Amino acid sequence: MSVEQATLAWLESPGWRALRGADIAPGEPAAERDDYGQVVLASRLRDALARFNPALPAEALEDAFRKLTRRDIQEATA
Repeated sequence: MSVEQATLAWLESPGWRALRGADIAPGEPAAERDDYGQVVLASRLRDALARFNPALPAEALEDAFRKLTRRDIQEATA
C-alpha cells in the first residue's frame, strides 16, 4: 500500500470522502471551482462554517466567509 492510499484510508475511516481531482476539476460536470486559481472551494467552506456554527445567523456566517477568503490575508501569509 502506498503512502497516498494509506492516507486516504486513514481520512476515510472517520467518514471523510475522498474525491478524485479530475472529477471536480473546472469544466467537469461536478466541478467545484471555475478555474484552478480558486484555491478555496467556496461551497465547501460555507457548508463547514454553517455546520460548525449552527447558532450563527446567516450574516455572521457570510462575514466569516469573507474574512477567511480575503485576498490581502492570503497574500500576507504566503
